[in-house]
Amino acid sequence: MVKPLLIEMRKRFGGYLPIVVDCETGGCDAKRDALLELAAVSLRYVDNVISTADVWHYHVQPFEGAKITTESLEVTQIKPYHPFRFALPEQRVLNDLSEQIHAQVQQSGCRRAILVGHNAQFDLAFMQAAYARIGKLKECPFHRFTTLDTATMSAVFYQETVLAKAVRRAKIKFDITQAHSALYDAKITAELFCKMISQADQVFLAKSP
Repeated sequence: MVKPLLIEMRKRFGGYLPIVVDCETGGCDAKRDALLELAAVSLRYVDNVISTADVWHYHVQPFEGAKITTESLEVTQIKPYHPFRFALPEQRVLNDLSEQIHAQVQQSGCRRAILVGHNAQFDLAFMQAAYARIGKLKECPFHRFTTLDTATMSAVFYQETVLAKAVRRAKIKFDITQAHSALYDAKITAELFCKMISQADQVFLAKSP
């Protein structure tokens, strides 16, 4: 049975379920560098209003042989092998995330999920590389190559591509001290995405007969 909170999403986004994702990593090479932290935010679209819904957050153990650059750790401040990170293996993280997303895709009647991110191809590449490492690339819940990129959208709406600058232009409170945490960045990206979709919908609704 399709849940009312999700069914409008199918219509609004062409049969795809947007899931906001942020990855914190050990570098920029998706196949070589570690996936260290992952957060995802689901959305709901009810009565022409889009908002955030569920949040999933994981600290991830570096895969065997993973590279981690000093530069990346200076940005994220992650201590990859600290015991209090309570990091989980990639397989456990991805299995849980897939289960959560597939359930919402099924409930919404959508074809599959579509990744929303700030510079979304970066996050999609790391997700696909991680799924490939555990032998489940075909089970990755996201569209193989299409994304909804808030950096591109922000350039159109706010003449900015940097997340912090776009958020400020959107008049969304931004805490620089929490930036580069996957959980915070996913939440703020989701808020920015919702703001832009709401602005677009106001135009569409005003023009509809």
